[in-house]
Amino acid sequence: MAQATAVILEHRGVLKVAGADRSSFLQGIVSNDVERVTPETAVWAAFLTPQGKFLHEFFLAAEDETFLVDCEAERAADLLRRLKLYKLRAQVTLAPAEDLAIAALFGEAALQKLGLPAEPGRAAPFGGGLAFVDPRLPDLGARALLPKDTAGKALSEAGFASGRLADYDALRIAAGVPDGSRDLEVEKSTLLESGFDELGGVDWDKGCYMGQELTARMRYRGLVKKRLIPVEIAGPAPQPGTPITRDGKEAGVLRSAIGRNGGGSLGLALLRLEALEDGGAPLMAGNAEATPRKPEWAKF
Repeated sequence: MAQATAVILEHRGVLKVAGADRSSFLQGIVSNDVERVTPETAVWAAFLTPQGKFLHEFFLAAEDETFLVDCEAERAADLLRRLKLYKLRAQVTLAPAEDLAIAALFGEAALQKLGLPAEPGRAAPFGGGLAFVDPRLPDLGARALLPKDTAGKALSEAGFASGRLADYDALRIAAGVPDGSRDLEVEKSTLLESGFDELGGVDWDKGCYMGQELTARMRYRGLVKKRLIPVEIAGPAPQPGTPITRDGKEAGVLRSAIGRNGGGSLGLALLRLEALEDGGAPLMAGNAEATPRKPEWAKF
């Protein structure tokens, strides 16, 4: 999309983590290095089960002496509950930030309008809140955490046109980037099959965190057998959960999908790696042919 566009992400919410122990508290729980999070730098991270399976993904940004957690709105209460289980005697406070809205900002000159360089995670004050370059891929633009009452005005005054979630989803899915439990199955998906390594969501040098042992084992022993990647579908967008097959045999499953202008659709599918090999019958999503498109950032 050429025009600088803003989309309020109604399906995302914000939690606040404050207190003297906020950094050490989160450091032993999440997949990325919390010590990197400052008012100038945001990160993307995940909270896993002890067995290394996905529970939550979120962005961590800093405002003054508080961490802001950009997470799934419908599952924010579950994330808050799970974090409180590990609080023990740590000097931290955990609470929802219902006064904040989250916006995705993308398109031509989006980063320039925010005064941000195209560096993953770079953050700066904006519109009474803060904005940061998407830590996963700068091509996705930036995210902003803004007061709900003035978010629309701040975005308009900065020169952003109002867009739709479908506009952002088209960009995200084409880039092969997951969006929470829309693309990752709770208590089943793993980080490495979902691209967290290449997209900067895992720090391999930070030490132990919840689920670290299995995540590291998958990396060093080459245990990843599936990957989440974009697929072009020759037909309307099938429902999430539609099996991907080859010669009638299961090859994967479709996650989020969206129709494309001009016909066809685009989706993210978790595919067996052998299904990506050339040759053989085409992959099918229901009755429509599905063509995998490996993202440039993916290393598998």
